[in-house]
Amino acid sequence: MKQIESKEQFRQATEEQGSVFMFTAGWCPDCVFIEPHLLDLEDSFKELTFYKVNRDDFIELCQDLDIFGIPSFLVYKNGKEVHRYVDKNRKTKEEIEKFLNDALSK
Repeated sequence: MKQIESKEQFRQATEEQGSVFMFTAGWCPDCVFIEPHLLDLEDSFKELTFYKVNRDDFIELCQDLDIFGIPSFLVYKNGKEVHRYVDKNRKTKEEIEKFLNDALSK
């Protein structure tokens, strides 16, 4: 999973054919809970590029995107947001897989 380092990098990544952004923070226990499953998810969804966005480094971006809970996920295709899984609740691998499958069908 690639780490977003700047707003410009985020913007460029949204232009790809399929990008998944995971908004996270090191202090978030629910984010740490899902971390071991991320490689499996990347392997299962090779048509998507996965990015990690540290919420603490991009607070303004999170506000602009209405991301007020983590972990949260956004999927972009060709510059447009096509699906979101944004809330403050813990997410299971199965829930994220369903979300990603739904995103691919859009």
